[in-house]
Amino acid sequence: MEVLYSDEHIVVCIKPVGILSQADSLGGESMITLLSKMYGCEIYPLHRLDKGVSGVMVYAKTKFAAAKLSQDIAEHRFKKEYLAVVHGVPENSGEMVDLLFKDSRKNKSFVVDRKRKGVKEASLQYKLIKTDGQNSLVEILLHTGRTHQIRVQFAFRKMSLLGDKKYGADDEYKNIALFSYRISFNHPKTNEQITFKADESEFVNTYIK
Repeated sequence: MEVLYSDEHIVVCIKPVGILSQADSLGGESMITLLSKMYGCEIYPLHRLDKGVSGVMVYAKTKFAAAKLSQDIAEHRFKKEYLAVVHGVPENSGEMVDLLFKDSRKNKSFVVDRKRKGVKEASLQYKLIKTDGQNSLVEILLHTGRTHQIRVQFAFRKMSLLGDKKYGADDEYKNIALFSYRISFNHPKTNEQITFKADESEFVNTYIK
């Protein structure tokens, strides 16, 4: 685990593949337990990354910081950008807006055609970075943070992420080709806007040349 920044209020780090963002009922190793041991204080989760996905995350060290950043996330003042490698070639740029229903029993989300209980709107913007004609690297800006949102919205358009067997990928990759590579937010104490970016070269080179 690489720590990008830490002070008395927050810690920004890169979550590795295979580690939970926060503890689950099965008691698997999580970022919360790792960071709590590292800093000797209570750690508060603010957002999630799927277990099979890596990238930049921020955690709060105080209740004040957790409340402030949680409010900013709820009011869309927290910017999360991702890189993904998808099967196929999308248009150069675009927006995806869908209604998503999460099936908790299957731990899977589905695009549906009408509003009903448990259905939430999901939206994102993407930009095509490069393609080899079969697979494509895209940059994604999330407007909402629904369960498996990027994965299901691209899969619904027949462009599953490489390695994402849950959503239809049929390839040799073991890990999902999704990387949280940049986040921007206002520091909970100073209110200064800060941005943290991870080196994406290893991720990109794994999936596309």
